[in-house]
Amino acid sequence: MKTVIVVGNGMVGYKFCEKFRAHPANAAFKLIVFGEEPRPAYDRVHLSEYFGNQDAKALELAPASWYSDNNIDLITNERVTDILNETQEVRTISGKSFSYDYLVLATGSAPFVPPIKGVEKEGVFVYRTIEDLEEMLSYAAQIKAIKPDGRAAILGGGLLGLEAGKAVLDMGLEPHVVEFAPKLMPRQLDTRSSNVLQLKLESMGIQIHLGKATNQILGESVIEGMDFGEDDQLDVDMLIISAGIRPRDELGKTCGLDMGTRGGIVVNNKMETSIPNIYAIGEVALYNQMIYGLVAPGYDMANVAANQILGNPEVLMPADIDMSTKLKLMRVDVASFGTPYMPAEKGLSIIYENKTKHLYKRINVSHDGKTLLGGILVGDANDYNILHQMYLNNMSLPENAEELIVGARGDGGSAFGSAMDLPDTAQICSCESISKGKICGSIKEGACNSLKDVIGLTKATTGCGGCKPMVVDLVNETLKSMGKEVKDVICEHFEYTRQELYGIVKVKNIQTFDEALDKCGKGDGCEVCKPALASIFATIYNDTANKEAVIQDSNDRFLANIQRNGSYSVVPRIPGGEITPEKLIVIGEVAKEYNLYTKITGGQRIDLFGAELNDLPAIWKKLIDAGFESGHAYGKSLRTVKSCVGSTWCRYGMDESVSFAIELEDRYKGLRSPHKLKGGVSGCIRECAEARGKDFGVIAVDGGWNLYVCGNGGATPKHAILLAEQIDNETVIKYLDRFLMYYIRTAAPLMRTAAWLDKLEGGIEQLKRIVVDDSLNLAEELEIEMQSLVDKYECEWKQAVECEEMKKRFSHFVNTEERDDNMVFVPMRDQKMPEPWTN
Repeated sequence: MKTVIVVGNGMVGYKFCEKFRAHPANAAFKLIVFGEEPRPAYDRVHLSEYFGNQDAKALELAPASWYSDNNIDLITNERVTDILNETQEVRTISGKSFSYDYLVLATGSAPFVPPIKGVEKEGVFVYRTIEDLEEMLSYAAQIKAIKPDGRAAILGGGLLGLEAGKAVLDMGLEPHVVEFAPKLMPRQLDTRSSNVLQLKLESMGIQIHLGKATNQILGESVIEGMDFGEDDQLDVDMLIISAGIRPRDELGKTCGLDMGTRGGIVVNNKMETSIPNIYAIGEVALYNQMIYGLVAPGYDMANVAANQILGNPEVLMPADIDMSTKLKLMRVDVASFGTPYMPAEKGLSIIYENKTKHLYKRINVSHDGKTLLGGILVGDANDYNILHQMYLNNMSLPENAEELIVGARGDGGSAFGSAMDLPDTAQICSCESISKGKICGSIKEGACNSLKDVIGLTKATTGCGGCKPMVVDLVNETLKSMGKEVKDVICEHFEYTRQELYGIVKVKNIQTFDEALDKCGKGDGCEVCKPALASIFATIYNDTANKEAVIQDSNDRFLANIQRNGSYSVVPRIPGGEITPEKLIVIGEVAKEYNLYTKITGGQRIDLFGAELNDLPAIWKKLIDAGFESGHAYGKSLRTVKSCVGSTWCRYGMDESVSFAIELEDRYKGLRSPHKLKGGVSGCIRECAEARGKDFGVIAVDGGWNLYVCGNGGATPKHAILLAEQIDNETVIKYLDRFLMYYIRTAAPLMRTAAWLDKLEGGIEQLKRIVVDDSLNLAEELEIEMQSLVDKYECEWKQAVECEEMKKRFSHFVNTEERDDNMVFVPMRDQKMPEPWTN
């Protein structure tokens, strides 16, 4: 039996083992794996998640038992120090020797630490391993114990640096990103997209310092600041260096392997080094004179090396490596593909930019407008997968290429074709190199019958997960093409769609979650099905969130949105945005008494922030006594119906929009639905209420109102689409009752109206037939259901403040009335703000 030694047990080293053991010819080989760290391989891509749960097991790619189950000797906490290529042996730091037939170097990379004076001081860290994170957490705790407003700087504004910025936020310190270049992510983004990203990060409390060259670290033995020269300094208590990587190639140097001028072990397209039977993969390998710092090329290298050793010489690395990538940095989507930015002589760019929503989309096309050359997406990367595939497969662009980033015109349909239009060779999952043909073929050939089966067989979606929406579409469309039923079931506890479950609950008069489990489910339920059932109960019976069994999510328990620092928001309903001076005074008095931050929102109401949990009942008692009701800002329900001032005040107004907005908001307030709902009423086509950016909106025209539906703001803005023209108030309400109830009945959990319409077979024309023409003979039933919900409405905050038992849950601690003294506020713009984001 031949022995393969793998030096390095990171993500790429683990992937080599996985690929090797999955091959039919692997039984003739013994695998020995060395890892320097004291644990099995873990997901370094999602390393920052460790700050949220501090659970190293959650990051593991496989437990230690997986290695033994697959006849792999895993030796952790042991560094290989020498390679004796003449005798084909390796030696470890403890003096042990191991013989090999094949050696695979997967030693990865190490953080680059610039030669800055004082970099060795206490409080300076690198960001690479779980041990690094544990040390940072311990040090941050020490800082906060003596300095609650402590600061930490991150040296480097690239991918890893911004991830480190998220880590600093999670540690409760004020983050400062210091970058030498004049923009963030200089390798991936153009200047404009970098500016949008910077605005978004700054809005989250990340301080950005660009064009800064650090001369020295200030302080005696402990870091106190950074000096940039010319009296430019930054006071910080901690520094995380994330200035790039360098290949861990010292083993290659000691045994005489060919090395790159700037480091890295030279390999060919078989991953072979200059010495027979020694391979290099991942960030230590220099291929095409480049070190590739992305996980997908590393996985490809692991697959090639495994196949070469196992006797499949035809499996080679491609000549060109696709460096496209999609990431989520601090909850912000960032993606680039192909050639992200280029001079005008090579192609033309189409750019969509919305700084108010921190969105930037750019696609680069050939001069003839037929070929996609690359692009950048910041803030919304939902279309990355299909754009990436269009680029890779040289697919034809639509006549109006701008629709790829701003949305289709006219009927609101998609500018993209179906994922089924892609060629079978299209690589859907880049992490695992899984093609469309392999995904669809696994179903057509009978090996798989569901998404779960496909994932289990191919491992698609198990890497970064960015390909999952496209994989889901391919699986569903393939099953449909074979005449098989496709069911988007809630979860493993309820094998029904939301629509089916809605009907079951209604017919069987199921009132509680436990009853639903007994009658149509199994197990104990989960975080997916509990809120889904809660939504169904609420929209059938109009129970408020004060009924424990139907609480939809964590915010519903306290009838308020929890904020970053543990305080809560208070959002009273102000229908149509109309408010009396007396009510304004009450809001001001409440805000002043409880020292709340106040802000007028885009939904025409006043939000109060910074309320402590204990104070919520007292605050709401004052508001309710003044005639206010819950604004349901915390629920999947109607938020607001925005209005302009209408014909009462505006000389252009064609109808009284305020009164109608109030009527609509009062009618649908408290209505629970699959996702939040927003409405708008504009008194003329000048559209000051932005009605076409809402889930439903009406605009006054000659002859009545035009009714629009299924518009959304947010990360993927879509205009609402015309449902009916020149109708009166009564007809608007009748059509809205039908539309909203049909959406509530048939939408999937957490699906907004725009996405629901996209999935509705027949689109807007089918919706018109159902709502306007009553093609399903459901109109009367839908109207009666809506009227029943309207009649049953109760303000849940009124319930809470009038019930002593309910009020008991509004306390920080179950065994004492003490307050949470961890909340700290600081002044900004003459109001209080949560610490530490606004110092």
